[in-house]
This record gives sequence, structure tokens and C-alpha cells, in this order.
Amino acid sequence: MSGRTPVVELLRQQQGTATAGERKVCRSLLADYPLAGLEPVARLAARAGVSAPTVLRLVGKLGFVGYPEFQQALKDELGERLSSPLDMYAKTAGRGGDHALDRSVEAFTQGIRSSLGAVPAAEVDAAVALLADARRPVTTIGGRFSGILAQYLAGHLRELRPRTSHVPDGGGDRAAALLDMGRRDVVVAFDYRRYEKATIRFGDLAKEQGAALILFTDPWLSPLATSADIVLPVSVQAPSPFDSLVPALALVEAVVAALVDELGDEPRKRLARYDDLAEDVAE
Repeated sequence: MSGRTPVVELLRQQQGTATAGERKVCRSLLADYPLAGLEPVARLAARAGVSAPTVLRLVGKLGFVGYPEFQQALKDELGERLSSPLDMYAKTAGRGGDHALDRSVEAFTQGIRSSLGAVPAAEVDAAVALLADARRPVTTIGGRFSGILAQYLAGHLRELRPRTSHVPDGGGDRAAALLDMGRRDVVVAFDYRRYEKATIRFGDLAKEQGAALILFTDPWLSPLATSADIVLPVSVQAPSPFDSLVPALALVEAVVAALVDELGDEPRKRLARYDDLAEDVAE
């Protein structure tokens, strides 16, 4: 991945300070990202209901010298966003004689440092505030691989607070989880590139029913980012053709640590009770 911040993240950052017209352009771009940005400037302006100069002012605020540079960045990002393990194979497999251990140390160290250093503390604090509220049921969900992270987070949350559940990968289970979901619920979704339609659909339906949505994703952002209340992106760089979940796991650990700080001594009795019950059921 290049060193430039993904356009989708620049758009999210710009929404807080943009003019009313520029926010319309941001919303239009995010609603059909990245395809809307590949349209001619006049068509994008018409889609957003603004003038072409408004579009160009926003593009300039995003750090691009003209609309063509903005569109090239979108095209480059789209290529990275759609990369599969097969696409990455030639770039990573058997590279240069370096041992896999050495490549792993470099990739994982850099990925964790860059990711945790870039995640806004305010976003983590907002996520922790939702997770710390024991009155709000929490549901975690992920995909084929990212479901491991969802299970891992749910396992910690169950020990720290009540009303936590993980939804496994199955249509019936997911439908049942949505049945009674409402405004008090919090959904934590994990979705990384080659984004999974079932996870995205679950998150969208949960939002339609009023739930708060926390999204763990990659630098190019899952389509769920357009509706998520909190977005926590991390690097997926890896020493192999397969995207790494190491930075994502590190971020989960950081969120759990922040949650423990927030809760203080509150979970102590719950943890003691958990240990007692774990011994009882093991006998």
C-alpha cells in the first residue's frame, strides 16, 4: 500500500470542516464509493446537487492538484482494495531470499506501529464508551477469517460485562440476532478487503433498526464505513500473499485494555464469579 491516506478516509475527515455544499459532495462520493468519483466532474456535481467549482474546491482541500489526480488516486486505491491473495502472490512469495521470520518481524512491527499510531484516540474512546455501558447489549460479527477477531473480542467482553453475544457465520443465526435488535444495541463488525456481503448486510440492517455500529476494517474501508458510527481502520500488510490480522488483533487488545481502564474495579466480582463457574463446569 502507498503512503497516502486512502481517499475514503480523507472524505470522512473532511466532513467535519467542509461547507454545506462540500458535505453534499462527500456524501455523494461515500454513498457510491469509489465509482461516483470516477465520473466526470460535471456528473458528480449534478449527482450532489452542487456546482462543478464546489467539487473542485473539495478536491483541493483533500490535497489533490486537480480532478485528474483525484481520480487517479481513486483508481490506484481501487486496485489495492480489490487485490486477492492470487494478485499478491507474485509480490510476496519467496521474496529475495529473506527468511520469513525476518519479513514477518518487519511487516508486523510496522503494521502495528503505523496502525495504532494512526487510529484517533477519540474514536477508540467513543467505542469504549459504548462497550462499557452494561445496559446496552453488544453483538459481534465477522467474516470467514475476521470472525476469529469477533469471537475473540466477544470472549473478553463476556468476562467484563453482561449481554454480549457473537453471531456465527450462518443465515439463520444472523436473522435471529436481528429479530429484537433496536436502539439500545451495539454491533461490532469486522470486515476487511474482499469485503463480505453477509457482514455488510447484517450491519446495514442493524443500523436500520437503530443499533450503534462499530466497524473494525482496513485502510480502504469496508462499504459499512458509510453507515458506521465509529470506524477503526488498520493495516493488513503481511509477509505472505494473505492479508494479516495481526494489527487488527493488536487494536482489539488495545480496545480491551482501554475498556478495563474505563470499568476500573467494576468487573472484579464478575471475573471471580466466572472463575468459580469455570471450575464447577469443568468438574
